[in-house]
Amino acid sequence: MDTKLRVGVIAVGNMGGAIVRGVASNLLPPEQVWITDIYQPAVDQLCNELGVNRAEDIPQLVENVDFLLYTAKPNNVPDIFPAIAATIQSPPQWLISIAAGVPIAQLESYFASPPPPIIRVMPNIAVSARAGIAAIASGSAATPDHLSVTQAIFNAVGKSLVMDEKNLDAVTGLSGSGPAFVCLFIEALADAGVQVGLARPDAYQLALQTVLGTSKMLEQTGEHPAVLKNRVTTPGGTTAAGLHELEHGRLRAIVADAVIAATKRAEALAN
Repeated sequence: MDTKLRVGVIAVGNMGGAIVRGVASNLLPPEQVWITDIYQPAVDQLCNELGVNRAEDIPQLVENVDFLLYTAKPNNVPDIFPAIAATIQSPPQWLISIAAGVPIAQLESYFASPPPPIIRVMPNIAVSARAGIAAIASGSAATPDHLSVTQAIFNAVGKSLVMDEKNLDAVTGLSGSGPAFVCLFIEALADAGVQVGLARPDAYQLALQTVLGTSKMLEQTGEHPAVLKNRVTTPGGTTAAGLHELEHGRLRAIVADAVIAATKRAEALAN
């Protein structure tokens, strides 16, 4: 990635702020990062913490950057994108959007023809721990260079995958909503630990580290989860007894139903 590029970030709430921290710490010099937000305390905090630049409004932001990163809420698109369209110079300026459920074609409709290159991204909340996963889809005007820059940005706060835009609703259902599903599982593990006699702080720590450690093992070894599961499961042992109960309770089907429901809801919101 060209480290001379200048990025302008629109909105620096939880997601936007996390991305700015990752970019300014790992990817671009802080003086090449510009931010704007109607909530000034968030801007003040990042400017003081990282040394990034403040833009008072979108026209000033656009004037000072090579590309834009839109991280505001999807329902703010109708208010913000006309202001972007009125000031952006395309080419060479272009933009990335993480507005969930807002397709590239809808974003392009705010601009005169031809629209600027647009890339749509679906990250998840784990970017705040620099352990996120982001799905990236390119608009028709985007080039491999635009895609490469986008991947570099989201790799600075986790990992990224490139896929067709038609798959982003499913991504929302799996990795977008997935952190909540994982939290529920950790909570259930800890509650079960309390039920069998553990102190709650101990049960929570055991549950959290079990999920974290298992994920790291799978990442480091590249093994399929079934391989590790079978390695832990001895014939007639404790794990086999527990797995039997999980299968009896239709855990797989329940998880699948949750992801399907979240995906359908993402599709409904998009429409």
